[in-house]
Amino acid sequence: MKKIGIIVSIFFATIMLTSLAAGVLLNKAPSPTDKPEMTITGTPADNFPDEQRAQFCGSNTAKSTDYIQEFSIPTLCTNPLAIVTDYDGNVWFAQTNTGNVAKFDPVSKTFTEYDNPLWPKGGRSMMWGIDYAPDGSVWFTDETYDSVWKFSTLDEKYDRLSYPSEGNSLPQKLQVDGSQIIINDFTGNKLTFLDPTQSGDDVNYLSIPSPVDNSVTADFALDANNNVWFTNWLFQQGGVLVKFDQNGYLDSVSNSNEKSLPLLDFIEIFQLPVELLTPNGAVVANDGTIWLADTTSSYFFNFDPVTEKFTQYVTSDPLLDTYGNQTGIVKTPISRPYWIETDDQGRIVFNTQTANNISVMDPKSQSIVEYHIPSKNPNWGDCDPGTGMMLADCGLAQVFDFTIDGTKIWFTEWVENNIGVVDTSVQLPLDVQLESNTLTLAPGDSKDFEFIVSPKSQKDLLGISLILSSTRDFLNVDLINNSPESFQLDSNAPRTINTIISASDDAESGTYKILVGAQASDVAVGKFITVTIE
Repeated sequence: MKKIGIIVSIFFATIMLTSLAAGVLLNKAPSPTDKPEMTITGTPADNFPDEQRAQFCGSNTAKSTDYIQEFSIPTLCTNPLAIVTDYDGNVWFAQTNTGNVAKFDPVSKTFTEYDNPLWPKGGRSMMWGIDYAPDGSVWFTDETYDSVWKFSTLDEKYDRLSYPSEGNSLPQKLQVDGSQIIINDFTGNKLTFLDPTQSGDDVNYLSIPSPVDNSVTADFALDANNNVWFTNWLFQQGGVLVKFDQNGYLDSVSNSNEKSLPLLDFIEIFQLPVELLTPNGAVVANDGTIWLADTTSSYFFNFDPVTEKFTQYVTSDPLLDTYGNQTGIVKTPISRPYWIETDDQGRIVFNTQTANNISVMDPKSQSIVEYHIPSKNPNWGDCDPGTGMMLADCGLAQVFDFTIDGTKIWFTEWVENNIGVVDTSVQLPLDVQLESNTLTLAPGDSKDFEFIVSPKSQKDLLGISLILSSTRDFLNVDLINNSPESFQLDSNAPRTINTIISASDDAESGTYKILVGAQASDVAVGKFITVTIE
């Protein structure tokens, strides 16, 4: 195996420099000349010095809400990452800090962890991609050793396939697609197609270079015609959305004597909007539109291939207890949508890394539900009030992957050593009704707008804070008549919220989204207003 000299999570240090999480990681990592104290435990925690174990190993205590249940992984400090379910509803996930895959049985609520004898002692790797194949194999990527792994659930054996490394490679997301496996090489700037019947080091791949030089190739998705959609971008410099005619390319190659053909003959390129800087997650919805998650903002986007237009959406702001802000360093908290998928109801699901949420957006009703994950690690937020004692219930669980199984959304908590599940069938405690779904303004104009927050819970009082978020600086939504931003919602008394929506004099003509709604302690409910500026 080829070992690359990187620390766990170097991805954040290089790609997400503005992230508070990355700042904490870099500030707390010991220098090469330090000799940190190491207490040998005989567990994966031994991969970290004592002073970093609370940061990476977490509390190992599972929590729950009315909507989310967490489960503690028996082995300490495994750093669970990529996750998928099989056809029987079992949950499979890869462990950054052990090289193992593990299974969770939701019926018996038991874990089985499968030791990987091929994994080097003390090895660590971010495993971003995983999928379950019809033959009972679990496939996953491994960025440290430039590998693609196969674990047979039938004979419980591992097989390592070397990934084609040409300079700086990072095999990331992975999807089993019929008789092939598709992988995006994030820093190698290519898509790779693999025949899963191969094994060992002598593996043949078909690699498709991306059309934008010196960029990264992020997550991908397939549409109904087998076209592959993915993004190329430069960190905080924007990029393009790419449509690759996979069938056309492969058919042409097979009918010619060439091993490859010019890529530009089989792609379409769409310029990303300037507001979309770091599109990591991508998915094709049931209606053929593409959804992208922007990890350096609170935005997610929809692209319609017919009109070739992007629509920008926004999440609610992260709760204060996710980032703490004891020093006041966080001036504008952002939620960082990361990966994005669609469920069998046509809803869009994504994880927001720094909001500690799993979010479910319904394009038909233009509504969003944001489920707040109860576990938090204070070492990943500004949670120290200056006394050296971390604040309770502050920080992030670092939820880096999820998978959808019917009404359940399973996810991993990378620094809390838990997996968890959102049950989207549980009745929500409140609802939001809009006066109207649309509004038209001229630059410099403003209009009053009402919405109603209605209780559905039997609790006598429900603590509520309002959500008032816009996608553009020149478009604002504000409370009027001295209305409070937070209040107690009576179970028998809906609350009418009076706002004013205004466009500044320099507002650009176009169609935009505003999010209004209500945040309870464990869940938020919002509705999108479509605002047209003439």
